[in-house]
Amino acid sequence: MSIIPMLQIQTTPTVLHIDADMGQYSIRQPKADVELHTKPGKLTIQSHPIDLNIDQSKAFSAYHGGNMIDMNARIYSGIQQIFLQNMAERVQQGNELAAIHKPGNTIANIVGTNWQAKPFPETRTPASMDNVSIRVNTRAPDVRFEAGESEMNVTVNKPEIEYQRGKLDIYVQQYASIQYIPPSIDIGL
Repeated sequence: MSIIPMLQIQTTPTVLHIDADMGQYSIRQPKADVELHTKPGKLTIQSHPIDLNIDQSKAFSAYHGGNMIDMNARIYSGIQQIFLQNMAERVQQGNELAAIHKPGNTIANIVGTNWQAKPFPETRTPASMDNVSIRVNTRAPDVRFEAGESEMNVTVNKPEIEYQRGKLDIYVQQYASIQYIPPSIDIGL
């Protein structure tokens, strides 16, 4: 029996070593910048003075006769009335004198009763609690309002992104090898 010699081949594979760390992101976003401008509201109130009117002319007319024109008019009108009354009395006296035949209608009885003086016409007006007139005129105040305004400006800041690469180390931990082992040859002669 013959043995066929065999050649042995041994191989070792290549072993790679990979050492990797992941990269890191750093994200930072600054706060937004806010600008706020406000204009305050404005309220304007303008008031008007009060107008007070006091009319005392009727009171003065009751106290001392008032102004000369009105007092003269009252005197004139009063004298006219007194004249008409005196004329009516004289007519009546004349009628009584004409009826002298009636008992008691003597000249002494008729003329003797007319010895008192007639009063001068009243120069004053009657007194009353309504103689003073008070009038108050008011006006509503002018009110104006201007609304306030607000203005807001917002500036958004972009995010700041940084990336730090991780490490990547690749090296051969074991190299590939091939080993041939020849058969042992027996040279036995």
